[in-house]
Amino acid sequence: MTTDNPFFESWATPFGAPPFARIKPEHFMPAFERAFAEHEAEITAIAGQKQPPTFDNTIVALENAGRALQRVDDVFGQLCGTDSNDTLLALERDISPRTAAHWNKLRMHEGLFARIDALYQKRNELGLTGEQMRVLERHHTKHRREGAALDPGKKQRLAAIVERLAALGTAFSQNVLADEQSYTMELDGEADLAGLPDFVRDAAAAAAEERGMKGKRVITLQRSSVEPFLQFSSRRDLREKAFRAWIARGDKGDKTDNKAIIAETMSLRAERARLLGYPTFAHYRLDDAMAKTPEAVRGLLEKVWKPARKAALADRDALQELIAEEGGNFKVAAWDWRYYAEKLRARRCDFKESEVKPYFQLDRVIDAAFYGAQKLFGLTFHPVDVPVWHPDVRSWEVRGADGGHVGIFYGDYFARPSKQGGAWMGTLRDQEKLAGNIRPIVLNVMNFNKGDPTLLSF
Repeated sequence: MTTDNPFFESWATPFGAPPFARIKPEHFMPAFERAFAEHEAEITAIAGQKQPPTFDNTIVALENAGRALQRVDDVFGQLCGTDSNDTLLALERDISPRTAAHWNKLRMHEGLFARIDALYQKRNELGLTGEQMRVLERHHTKHRREGAALDPGKKQRLAAIVERLAALGTAFSQNVLADEQSYTMELDGEADLAGLPDFVRDAAAAAAEERGMKGKRVITLQRSSVEPFLQFSSRRDLREKAFRAWIARGDKGDKTDNKAIIAETMSLRAERARLLGYPTFAHYRLDDAMAKTPEAVRGLLEKVWKPARKAALADRDALQELIAEEGGNFKVAAWDWRYYAEKLRARRCDFKESEVKPYFQLDRVIDAAFYGAQKLFGLTFHPVDVPVWHPDVRSWEVRGADGGHVGIFYGDYFARPSKQGGAWMGTLRDQEKLAGNIRPIVLNVMNFNKGDPTLLSF
């Protein structure tokens, strides 16, 4: 569909939020194709100018290019991460390498890099502000690291590597998601629930209901489900079963197995680094990071390794003693660690997590975070009715100390089968002043077990 595509129009929604209810999977491919073409035309125009390069006609123009692509890519990436379905996942497999190919072509554009490099070489003579200097340096570094200075043969090979890595990365994450979605361990009767506090039982019931198994209780491979089970279940056999399933995501020797993907990824990363003049991928990855070198990283790790290992071994011995006290005739295993650590904490510190959790109700924790932001920065958060991608998503308008609009904040807190595991922050629109006073749309994604109320761990 292209005649009624939300990405081909301005959004009249409150605060310009994406109109999620109108956005359908079939809108994305036409939107990406048009955005790719528009962006390529913009870059071609910048690179083909007859005027000598200036900060405005090259760097500012580059900053302004690709807005349509950014808009569709932000929404697509967010939906793939938080509320995917088979159609979106299929699109992701197709779009990921095409996006990589698009950026390869632009980042390796000889004419564009020539203009950026010319500015960079005389950057100290241009009278740039500190902000402008930083932007110029980042563009030069980004293009250099993407192969813009390589000869044509190496550019062609690097482009193929980057496209393949994009496809492999998508396949890897989708395989893990598929394994998480396909697995449930049903807890059948009171014996299977032994040791589990009410909040874990309630979460297991909610997980079952969400999967069409109302009246049952299941443990899933999402961290917020399996970790509390490992922490509280007194059924060692079930702890082992759940733990082995958890660590086997992408490692089951079937169609979602990631071992071949990992091996190819490692090989291609190493080749990519060598093409760009680095001895290893670690050198390439760290060159543009704070640590700078693998040697600096290893130095830090070696400083903490011995004391950390000593503490871990002491913990292991304490857990083993506790097992022996209870009459257990087995060595502490990975699926025992959380369970006995909780018992040891209760003994040493006279506190159990199950007793503390009621003080960490999700709504109270959100209120506390907002309170801290108000005290530190003068920000206030006000519930607002804007489009959301899932009924569980909450939204607030953020205002400054003067009452003025700062941005929109989304909170997507609960685990669900359509959601990638983990927690992250992202944006659906970045803050900027280049094209006007553009206010950000920021999102915070987590994977808590939904409860009534939802209780968090310390």
